[in-house]
Amino acid sequence: MSTNFDVWAPNAGNVRLVANGQQQQMTQGTGGWWHASEAVPGDVDYGYLLDDATDPVPDPRSRRQPGGVHGLSRTFDAAAFPWTDSAWISPGLTGGAIYELHIGTFTPEGTLDSAAQKLTYLADLGIQYIELMPVNAFNGTHNWGYDGVLWYAVQESYGGPAAYQRFVDAAHSHGIGVIQDVVYNHLGPSGNYLNLFGPYLHSGRGTGWGDAVNLDGPDSDEVRAYILGNLEMWFRDYHVDGLRLDAVHALQDERALHILEEMAALTDDLSADLGGALFLIAESDLNNPWLITPRDLNGYGLAAQWSDDFHHAAHSNLTGETDGYYADFDSLAAVAKVLQGGYFHDGGFSSFRGRSHGRPLDTALHSARQLVVATQNHDQVGNRAAGDRNTATLGNQQLALAAVLNLASSCTPMIFMGEEFGASTPWQFFTSHPEEDLGRATAEGRLQEFARMGWDPAAVPDPQDTATFQNSKLDWSELTDDHHGELLRLYRDLLALRKSMPELTEPDFRKIDVEFDEVSRWLSIQRGKVVVALNFADSPRELPLPLQGPVKVALETAPSVMYDGAIQLPGFGAAIVSGS
Repeated sequence: MSTNFDVWAPNAGNVRLVANGQQQQMTQGTGGWWHASEAVPGDVDYGYLLDDATDPVPDPRSRRQPGGVHGLSRTFDAAAFPWTDSAWISPGLTGGAIYELHIGTFTPEGTLDSAAQKLTYLADLGIQYIELMPVNAFNGTHNWGYDGVLWYAVQESYGGPAAYQRFVDAAHSHGIGVIQDVVYNHLGPSGNYLNLFGPYLHSGRGTGWGDAVNLDGPDSDEVRAYILGNLEMWFRDYHVDGLRLDAVHALQDERALHILEEMAALTDDLSADLGGALFLIAESDLNNPWLITPRDLNGYGLAAQWSDDFHHAAHSNLTGETDGYYADFDSLAAVAKVLQGGYFHDGGFSSFRGRSHGRPLDTALHSARQLVVATQNHDQVGNRAAGDRNTATLGNQQLALAAVLNLASSCTPMIFMGEEFGASTPWQFFTSHPEEDLGRATAEGRLQEFARMGWDPAAVPDPQDTATFQNSKLDWSELTDDHHGELLRLYRDLLALRKSMPELTEPDFRKIDVEFDEVSRWLSIQRGKVVVALNFADSPRELPLPLQGPVKVALETAPSVMYDGAIQLPGFGAAIVSGS
């Protein structure tokens, strides 16, 4: 392996390379690029001295940071890995389920190699994709991942880049694809040296997490190339199948060609080059169908987006919570609307925002599979005051009802790690900032965020306390408990039904018929010859079944009673019924 150590540093008047302890003067080229006069073979620990600095800083495109984000970079030969996944072809979003996990808390060890030991379990569960929360290098030992500062480096405490390649290769051998969560809208608060090199950030534009990335200002061509190069790295060097793009509403870009459209075009080119249906999923607060509209129809051409509206409607109707952004969703009509039309806020008034919000999806153009839905995810659990899961407030029958609502929807369902067995452990917001003032500011900022939701500040754990991180790790011993095992069996049965009963993954919104009774608190979803019957009341309810006989119960969360043209469900019961 050999590296030429070229670096883009238009902000520097002088750049020296430090490689394996030796300094080398770099030569300034065109466009703000600096070049080393000699390549350095083998594995190299290196950094850059900018102007009169005496301490080297890491490479913006560093692949490894064994000494942390303030230390020297280390070269990594991505092409050296002996991949065994040549038979794997990325299937794209075809109706299968996604399993979201955080490497640091998924297993006791918190590494990629230990997570790989759970792949047989995940394959038996029946998921199609694993979605990994961000793994790019951050300061400290543990973090959600959204404080990353070196986007090309895999966090060393997770095992580094070689462990990441092993994980993806093993996942593919188990028939599971991998989606990587990436953050291109901001950089973390500690260890970010990028602006010493060049104008990576747009001073004066904020995102709520710091300065916005410079996507449309002077010298932004190279910043965009930095992002696009990172996107290509994940697909080429790590064989991932898709990327989840964090908070795309914070990508401030006023160019005629938006960065998201460029990303989508590049992903399509890589699909043609590498094979398979590679894809991008946006996290978006915009309810803007342009994101998932094809580029030939003037959209950005992303494959899918997260659907907060589905989560909020499900959560409010399952838990009864109506504070903050849940205020508009406390009706079965809200559930019915998101099931049939995708967005709840599609141009109407949002009380949380104090204004109208969103625009309608075109149900003739957009597929239900383009919306990733969940009743729990890292944001909606971890951003609660105590990081409490649904298990803290819902009984097993209600958890089962939530599972059917999510996994029997036509959208692309996502499961948050541990949800499938009713994990009792919380998943809280945790950081490990070495800087005391930064840790204190982070904790104070969390308290201010929760004030608007009406949550008790006393319930908010200190994100800097190591116990907050340790408490968030899954307790796998719970699988031996009958209470948890029963829920796990339901999840397995539901995921198996998604594969054997095509009506459950019907992608056409226009073929989804939803009926509900707001007073009696029941709702049914019909697609073809299959009805999903859901009882949100705590006592038995009778629901009409507009099916031709003979009628068969394919799944039920508790014993139901069949009548001629109707079904009686117990309190919080659910059933999937098929006709002839």
